[in-house]
Amino acid sequence: PKADWTAAATEYFRAALDERRARLGIQSVLVSENDTDDLAEINALHAAVARAISFHHFGSGDMNLPTKAGKLDWSMGQSVRAIKQKTGADYAFFSWIRDSYASSERKATMFLFALAGVGVGGGVQVGYASLVDLNTGRVLWFNRLARMSGDLRKQEAARETLDAMLEDFPVTK
Repeated sequence: PKADWTAAATEYFRAALDERRARLGIQSVLVSENDTDDLAEINALHAAVARAISFHHFGSGDMNLPTKAGKLDWSMGQSVRAIKQKTGADYAFFSWIRDSYASSERKATMFLFALAGVGVGGGVQVGYASLVDLNTGRVLWFNRLARMSGDLRKQEAARETLDAMLEDFPVTK
């Protein structure tokens, strides 16, 4: 991990999210740094639920759960009410994303190995986003991002990544 890359990615992704929120006219409350610590357990629960959704809805067909019948039928339970109590919000938007990048040296290695017929991976971008009803705990919407491109260290690329993550995001006016 490189601190300057992480700082740039965080700044550009948050700016892209703020721009999208303003453009859609969505009222929102950001969780404060202090509250983030208090809500860490809920965030960890969401990560576990999101991994399960990703695995069982976006994974290979033999991993689909027959009881779900292809429907997004997941809940975080009543634990999410703590977010509602702290913010007064009815819904929570969760996102998680990780980028890795190929250095110039890695790209050269990839090229040389490709000439020899051996594939060597470069950077990858993996993430998810979801919308959760804070009254019921139900996951209302979920999307996964898994690709070999993207670079959150650049403003326009961070916007494009957010657009990909929010594909089919439900918006009501």
